[in-house]
Amino acid sequence: MGQKYFGTDGIRGRVGTYPITPEFCLRLSWAVGKVFAGQDRRARVLVGKDTRISGYMLESVIQSGLASAGADVSLLGPMPTPAIAYLTRTLGADAGIVISASHNPYYDNGIKFFDRHGSKLSDAVEQEIEATLDTFMVCEDSQSLGRASRITDAPGRYVEFCKSCVSSDFSLRGMRIVVDCANGATYGVAAKVFEELGADVVLIFADPDGFNINENCGSTHPENLRQRVVAENADLGIAFDGDGDRLVMVDHEGSIVDGDEIIFGIAQSRKLNKKLKGGVVGTVMSNFGLEKALEGLSIPFLRANVGDRHVLELMKKKKWVIGGEPSGHILTMDLTTTGDAIVAALQVLVAMKSGAGDQQSLKELVTGMHKVPQILLNVEVASPGLVAQSDPMQAAINEQSKVLEGRGRVLVRASGTEPLLRVMVEGDSEVEVKRIAQELVQQALDIALPDKK
Repeated sequence: MGQKYFGTDGIRGRVGTYPITPEFCLRLSWAVGKVFAGQDRRARVLVGKDTRISGYMLESVIQSGLASAGADVSLLGPMPTPAIAYLTRTLGADAGIVISASHNPYYDNGIKFFDRHGSKLSDAVEQEIEATLDTFMVCEDSQSLGRASRITDAPGRYVEFCKSCVSSDFSLRGMRIVVDCANGATYGVAAKVFEELGADVVLIFADPDGFNINENCGSTHPENLRQRVVAENADLGIAFDGDGDRLVMVDHEGSIVDGDEIIFGIAQSRKLNKKLKGGVVGTVMSNFGLEKALEGLSIPFLRANVGDRHVLELMKKKKWVIGGEPSGHILTMDLTTTGDAIVAALQVLVAMKSGAGDQQSLKELVTGMHKVPQILLNVEVASPGLVAQSDPMQAAINEQSKVLEGRGRVLVRASGTEPLLRVMVEGDSEVEVKRIAQELVQQALDIALPDKK
C-alpha cells in the first residue's frame, strides 16, 4: 500500500501550502504521539529543527500536537538531522522528529522521523501514522497531557559523539580547513568538532537569519567555498547542506569532490587497510566511473533507487556498511544509523591520514576514480511523475538508451522532494551526452506543455 502523505524522506512542501500548514502538522504530531504511545506509559519524542524561519511556528504546533496526545516532548532547538537520530537512540526516546527541508530554499519545510533506534520509519509505521491521521483528533484529559522540556546540552553531546567516531589518537593538527555550514543546522557544532580535533578552521556561512539557509552556499552551491579554500591556502573545504546530512568537499586546488568520489575514497582506504566489510551501495545516479573504480579494487558494487532510505535498505540486506549518493548522502553504518555529513567528513580525513607514507591530499585520495561525462538537468513541469511514465517519454528513453548501449546510461525520473523531472545522461562522449539530455528535456516539455509546441 502506498503512502498518502509520506514521500521519500518524510513530508515536505512549501510552508503555508498543504500539507506544511499549522493545522496539518498539529494533527500529524498528535497521530505520531498516539502511534508511539506504549500501553502502560506515555511516549517521549525528541524534536529538533534547522534554521528556517518557519521552524518556530512548526515547532510550536508539533509540541502542542504531541502533548495533546499525551506524549512528553524534549526540544533540541537547531540541530543537524543525524544529531537528532543519535540523541533519540542514546536518550531512550520513542521517536525523533526533525523539522527541516534539507537542501531546499527557506520557504519550504518538512517533517522527518526516526524510531527509537535512530533509524527512519518503516513503511508499516508510516502507514499506521497515516491511518491515525484520518481518524477524529481527540485531546487527552488534562491529567494525561504531555509535558515539554528543553535539552540544553544536546550540542555538546553530539560533538562528543562525532569525535568518538575516530580513534583517540587521531589529530588534525597542522591542517587548515574551510567549513561551509550553509547557514543551516550545523552552524553551532561543526566547527567545534574539527577544532577540538586540532584543525585550524575557517568558518563560513554560519550566520543563519531564518531566510539564508542554502542560499548560494552549502553542498548545493560550493562556488564560494572553492574560492575561499584557494584564498586561504587551506588543505580542503567541507560543505554541508541545511540539515547536515549531505556532504560535498573541495580539494586544495579548489576542485569539487562529490559524493561518488567521497565514497570511493573511504572504501578504497578501508579496503587497503583491511577494514572494509562487504561492498558498496550506490544509486542509479552514481557515476559509472565509481562502479569501474571499485571493480578495479575488487569491491562489489550495487545500485539502489534514489534516496538514502533505499540505499540503507539494500545495505542492511547485504550487511554492508558503506553507501551513498552523488549528492553527498554518505552512509557509514558501522558508525551511525543514518547519513551524517560531519561523520562522513571525518572518515575522509581518516582515509587521508591512513595511507602508506605521508598524509595524502584529498586530491590524491580520489585520484583512482575517473568520472565519465554525466549531465543532470532539472525540468520544472506539472506532474513530473506522469510525464516520466508517459508513453512518448518512455519511447524516447528507450531510443536514446539504445544509442548509448554499452557506453552509457539514461535515467529520467520524478524528484521525490521537489516538483521537478530529473533527466540524467552519462556516456563516453560529453558532446553526445549533452545532446541526448537536451533532446529528452525538450521531449518532456512537449509532453507537459503540448499547446506550446
